[in-house]
Amino acid sequence: MSRQHTSATDLELTARGEEQALALAPALAGPAFALVLTSPLKRARRTAELAGFSGAEVDEDLFEYRYGDYEGLTTVEIRQERPDWDLWRDGCPGGETTAEVAARADRFVARVRGAGGPVLAFSSGHISRVLGARFLGLPGEAGGMLILGTASLSVLGSEHGHPAISRWNDRSHLG
Repeated sequence: MSRQHTSATDLELTARGEEQALALAPALAGPAFALVLTSPLKRARRTAELAGFSGAEVDEDLFEYRYGDYEGLTTVEIRQERPDWDLWRDGCPGGETTAEVAARADRFVARVRGAGGPVLAFSSGHISRVLGARFLGLPGEAGGMLILGTASLSVLGSEHGHPAISRWNDRSHLG
């Protein structure tokens, strides 16, 4: 894993990524989903396809955090010029702020809550972390506390009428 910030660089899945996407299929089999949505990025669309959801609808609000001038750079490289940089607090010059990403997440959460049943979404790490935070009613910056691994499964739901995380960063299907 290169640890580069990539959003506008629309990368294909690696061979390992394809293996991990295929491993999602049995973990997602069974439940009926009211909506199956995917980021417009190739890697998310291909993951959906390999997981058995080739008809996933593209939702622009699932696009990864736009890194602007930091596209293709690692955090280590960014901090060589800006030692105190924090994605969640500072955003990306020429890209998005966390508040802007949170606004997209809010639109997505509203759509999910109005779907009338379970929703399956395929997306990238940073936007998914902001989605988790906003689903819980936390500021987008709280996404910095919700670590996610590649091809992990997370389930957002409710308990006693309150938003809750019932599963987060589950990678048990990957063996």
